Amino acid sequence: MGFICYGNVHTLRGFNTKPPLYWLGILLKFLLRGLLALIFTSVFQTNLFAQYLYKDEVIFNPSFSESIETLGSELYEKTGISLKLLMLKELPKDMSIVNYEKELIQEFSEPTILLTFSEMDSKVDILASESSLYKYFDKKQVLSPISSPVQAFVIALLNMDFSDMTSGGTILPLLAQKAKKGEVLGKYSGSMFNGYADIAEQVADTKNIVLENAVGNANKKSIFLVKIIFYGFLLYAIFMYIKRRLYFRRKRLEQKK
Repeated sequence: MGFICYGNVHTLRGFNTKPPLYWLGILLKFLLRGLLALIFTSVFQTNLFAQYLYKDEVIFNPSFSESIETLGSELYEKTGISLKLLMLKELPKDMSIVNYEKELIQEFSEPTILLTFSEMDSKVDILASESSLYKYFDKKQVLSPISSPVQAFVIALLNMDFSDMTSGGTILPLLAQKAKKGEVLGKYSGSMFNGYADIAEQVADTKNIVLENAVGNANKKSIFLVKIIFYGFLLYAIFMYIKRRLYFRRKRLEQKK
């Protein structure tokens, strides 16, 4: 079989071949189709999976997503209430978190509770699609910056204001903690999952439903840790205050002698 060259096209007698660029084009088309198929599949599966972690621009942690989806799915199956979590990097410009929630919640036909967190805006809020849904959970308690009644009393005593003694917050006390470098996302995921689980468990308790994936004990341990840290600082501050007062009192007595 002889070999003949016609310009850029190489031909074997009895068999035509294509130039290298032709085959490169075929390969690129094949790879492009595969990539598009992979992207489509990933997006499609993500949309199916991320039903209750409705939007996540902050955490991107598969185990966190799975925990939210598992609890949210069970809650919806047993109560008909959809509890959705939104983790936003930042709110749209000139839009409050409440207005953002009101705009988004119109997209859902089923009874929906939105728990929304915006990292850059340092905002957390809860909005229900129907006012009747608020009877199933205590929004003020969930969003309280105070974790316990004792802490609420101490703060009220220091401020001499007992008008609001709301406590039991499961989100803000954890968000307020200082996180070491590299642990910020863990703080976000821990606090928001605590709040999400708290709402889910309150809804289930009100409807006399038992959630197999409830995490009540984990929540209590997290809040208990916050209490220990808070009271530790409080006792240290009281100790330093008394020590300082005794020091100045002793100095005054020494000066009088």
